[in-house]
Amino acid sequence: MNVLASFRYLVALNQHRHFGRAAEACHITQPALSNALRALEAEYGVVIVKRARQFSGFTEEGEQVLTTARRMLQENALLTQELQSQAGQPRGRLRIGAVPTAIPVATRFAVHLRQTYPGIQPEVLALSSQAIELGLEQLTLDLGLGYLERAGHSLQRLHQYDERYFLLSRRERSRPSSAAQAVWGEPVTWAEAAQWPLCLLTPEMHNRRLVDGAFQQAGVAPVPAMETNAVSALSVCVQAGQMASILPGALVAPLTQHPDLQIQPLVSPVLATPVGWLCLTVELSGPVVQAAWQMAQDPLWHAQLSAHSGSLSS
Repeated sequence: MNVLASFRYLVALNQHRHFGRAAEACHITQPALSNALRALEAEYGVVIVKRARQFSGFTEEGEQVLTTARRMLQENALLTQELQSQAGQPRGRLRIGAVPTAIPVATRFAVHLRQTYPGIQPEVLALSSQAIELGLEQLTLDLGLGYLERAGHSLQRLHQYDERYFLLSRRERSRPSSAAQAVWGEPVTWAEAAQWPLCLLTPEMHNRRLVDGAFQQAGVAPVPAMETNAVSALSVCVQAGQMASILPGALVAPLTQHPDLQIQPLVSPVLATPVGWLCLTVELSGPVVQAAWQMAQDPLWHAQLSAHSGSLSS
C-alpha cells in the first residue's frame, strides 16, 4: 500500500466532503479511493471514515490519522523542495489563499515571484479570512494574504499595504472623446455615499463588515440596492446601470483607465485597514515559502506594488 497516496485521498475527502468529488480531485475512480481508505483502516486497525451512504465525517481515530496525514504530506513536500532546489533557486508549489478584495495584489505578487524564481509554481485561491486561517492551520495553504487585524495570534504576519475605500459611480456628463481615464472626483463622506443606490458585498464577507462599520461611524445605515459575493460584480453593476459601489483600492486600481467611471475617496471616517501576508511558521517552512516571504519584504516588490496602487493604498 502506498501510504502517502492514501493520505492524499484522505485529505482530499476531508476537503471536498464527498467521495465522488474527492476521487475526481485525485484523478482516480471512487471505488479506488474507497479501497485505498479501507486498506488504510486495515493497516492501522481502526475505523477512519464513518460508515454511511454519503460522507458523514471521520471517527475520533480518523481525525488522528487525518492530522498525521497532513503533517506527513507537508514533510514530504518540504523534503521534495529541499532535494530539488538549488542555492538561490527554490523549486516547488506555493499555495496562496487571499481574501477576494486582495486577489489583484496576490496575483501580481505570484507573477513577480514566478519571474524571480521560475522554479516556483504559485497557486492563488480566493478564500474567506476564516478559510485562510483554517487552510494554514491544516497545512493545505502555504501563505495567506488577508486582514491582519483579524488574524489569529499563532500566525506570523507581514504588513503589505493599508486598504482604503472609494465610491465608484458612473460619470454624470460625457467628456471629450480624448479623455481615456476615469474621473477622480472630490472626496465624499460615507454619509453622502449612503444616499446612492449601492451594490455591496454580502453581509458574511469581512470587507462588508468593514463598510458597514464605517457607515455606522457616520451615523447612517443604508439598505443596499443589490448584494453579491463576487467582487468582480461590484464594478460591473456600476457600469451597467444607475448604481454606485464601495470598492477597496486594490479593486479600483484596474478601473482607473475606464473613461465612464468616477472614483471618489471616502472620508469621515477615513479607513485604512492593514492587509498582509500570513504564515504558520516561516522558519520551519521550505525554501519556496522562505523565498516568497523574503520577496514580500523586497523594496523592488514594494515599488511595483506602489506603482500599481498609486494613491489608492499605502
